[in-house]
Amino acid sequence: GSSLARSCSCRLRIDRRTMMPAVPAGAEGRGGASTAVPSVHVLVVEDEPKVAAALRDGLEGEGYAVSVAESALEAGRRFDEVAIDLVLLDLTLPDQDGLELLHRWRAGGVTTPVLILSARDRLDDRVSGLNVGADDYLVKPFAFAELLARTRALLRRRLETPAVRLTVADLEMDLRTHEVTRGGRVLELTAREFELLECLLEHEGAVVSRDTLARQVWKETAHSITLDNVIDVHIARLRRKVETAGAIRIIHTVRGVGFVVRGEPA
Repeated sequence: GSSLARSCSCRLRIDRRTMMPAVPAGAEGRGGASTAVPSVHVLVVEDEPKVAAALRDGLEGEGYAVSVAESALEAGRRFDEVAIDLVLLDLTLPDQDGLELLHRWRAGGVTTPVLILSARDRLDDRVSGLNVGADDYLVKPFAFAELLARTRALLRRRLETPAVRLTVADLEMDLRTHEVTRGGRVLELTAREFELLECLLEHEGAVVSRDTLARQVWKETAHSITLDNVIDVHIARLRRKVETAGAIRIIHTVRGVGFVVRGEPA
């Protein structure tokens, strides 16, 4: 609304490091060097002109191609006009709530990564955004450097060729068929257990914290003791299914930190 627009504009004038500066953090002195792939196209869906312009200028300064849409209707048109690699989506749009737009995209089969940019900072708002289908959620005001880091992370995930099969020791996970075997024996995992094991296998050899599991598997952004307990229960159930008698232990607990998958004895 207009009050949000005034707030954003005010922050832009007061502190150029906050929100979306016209010159990206760290850009000075680089001779305009591009750090992005020129063919990557970002759609900015934002109805506040000054905010949209600052985002466009900053991203173009990093080498991205940028389109701007001031409404949900215009955003749909942009999708028809050009291949979009990433969407930066404000939730307060003049013709439709951003969450409704995102829900419609996901229901229609749109898989393009979406990073929500919103002043709605309650936990319920962040959880709702992620549950509807957002890949990430960034609360306004924010530093351009953080926006850029999250943008690059989402684009890396999209551009990298995902592994079809994950393995450790004699355990194999087929991401196409969702079949998991240990020593040739098929393991019956729930959907949540599959996602949990997939996350651990993707980080084989590295410690995965409970916070990381909360974000990537449960889509929760806030830490809580209750969720920690839920994670521990699921880890215990997963261990019972994965670590049969006589088999090498795969899932190891790192006390006070999280869990690590290794194919060799600790």
